[in-house]
Amino acid sequence: MAKVLVVTSGKGGVGKTTTTAALGAALAQSGQSVVVVDFDVGLRNLDLVMGAERRVVYDFINVVQGDAKLNQALIKDKRVDMLHLLAASQTRDKDALTEEGVARVIDELRQRFDWVICDSPAGIERGATLAMRHADVAVVVTNPEVSSVRDSDRIIGLLDAKTIRAERGERMEKCLLLTRYDAARAERGEMLKVADVLDILSIPLIGIIPESTAVLNASNLGSPVTISNPQSAAAQAYLQAAQRLMGIDIPVTVPAERRSFFQGLFGRRVA
Repeated sequence: MAKVLVVTSGKGGVGKTTTTAALGAALAQSGQSVVVVDFDVGLRNLDLVMGAERRVVYDFINVVQGDAKLNQALIKDKRVDMLHLLAASQTRDKDALTEEGVARVIDELRQRFDWVICDSPAGIERGATLAMRHADVAVVVTNPEVSSVRDSDRIIGLLDAKTIRAERGERMEKCLLLTRYDAARAERGEMLKVADVLDILSIPLIGIIPESTAVLNASNLGSPVTISNPQSAAAQAYLQAAQRLMGIDIPVTVPAERRSFFQGLFGRRVA
């Protein structure tokens, strides 16, 4: 049965959708069957980043409301066989997603895939809590900026309160993905350093994505960076993050410094 993973953050524009596409593609490139699900009703972008915007006929809400079967709405990636997309509606209201309907669709997806990756809308509103509710593991995406880190701290609190696992008293696995990191700027004090972010958020680090034009180019091409430019530093960072999600022990290295942080930082958890 699948692991349900939510990609979330408090602040918009930190790279959640890019991360959802890249991690989904990286897991599928490793032989895992994956579906990426867009929860951002009315503001969907995952179909664009995946290069499938012209292939959306039925969407998540159609399936939730019984207007289409899951098979009709799932879009199979043309580049990676094991990768699928369930797009959000662009025209409906977010209230059209009901708790019961989402639970039914997630249960059905669990039976069919190894990974169900939910792309959460930013913030703490209903769409975000629906996206995290059924998750077994959360990837909290953060930029090395004070406002982004503070908002992520709020999201970590919600993960410990609003998910089914939390309500059952079960452990909610959470990990941090730091995006748009520039070691030189951090050294000059223009952004937070990795250790500063980890000291504040106190969850395990799953990867550091360096600031890179490869990520922007990939989004513009409609292709996850692990497919469009797999040798780029950003793609390699996502590929390694996906391997860590699968339980493979790989040290986390800070870009440019090339210094292993795994022993000291990857194991940090909430006290």
